[in-house]
Amino acid sequence: MSLSEIKSRIAAAESAAGRVPGSVELIAVSKVQPNERVEAVLEEGHRCFGENRVQEAAGKWPQFREKFTGVDLHLIGPLQTNKARQAMELVNVIHSVDRPKLANALARLAQELGHCPDLFIQVNTGEEEQKAGILPQDADGFVAECRKLDLPIKGLMCIPPVDEEPSLHFALLAKMAERNGLNGLSMGMSGDFESAIALGATHVRVGSAIFGARAYSA
Repeated sequence: MSLSEIKSRIAAAESAAGRVPGSVELIAVSKVQPNERVEAVLEEGHRCFGENRVQEAAGKWPQFREKFTGVDLHLIGPLQTNKARQAMELVNVIHSVDRPKLANALARLAQELGHCPDLFIQVNTGEEEQKAGILPQDADGFVAECRKLDLPIKGLMCIPPVDEEPSLHFALLAKMAERNGLNGLSMGMSGDFESAIALGATHVRVGSAIFGARAYSA
């Protein structure tokens, strides 16, 4: 599926949901993709990309930014505390703030560096043991804690369980965001972004539908 097809589907979903045209940001998830595929999407004019790992992002995006202006880079994968400084110097948005230790590290670095990327709190809406994220019952308290640290929390992010109806998780996240006065909702991927948009997503994360199957090394 082409980038233009994905953008057309997003526009149609916005319209169907009565959303303002262009209110949903498409994050092209470029993790584990060959550089030539990423460059082809950049050549088409797209500028918003998502990476899972700081190390991988650092290996390719400084070079791309030398060639293409206006790149908006989002970290959507887990962030280790010891990679926080590198992440803050590299990306525009972090979607995976998921624990107090990381929040405190980001707050210290923000004071030291004089800037901070926009932040989303990751909520483990399915309460899955193997998945990162604040548990739903702890989310309100964690939002308040991050605000006390003067962190620029813009919204919430979730990755629904693969075997459950995603719209239930999108609706849960939207309610959490609303009661905490947060406008950003990072939710929806290649297979479910239209239902996420219907439930208020402001950022959708689409990878394989744009780039093709991921090229994991053996």
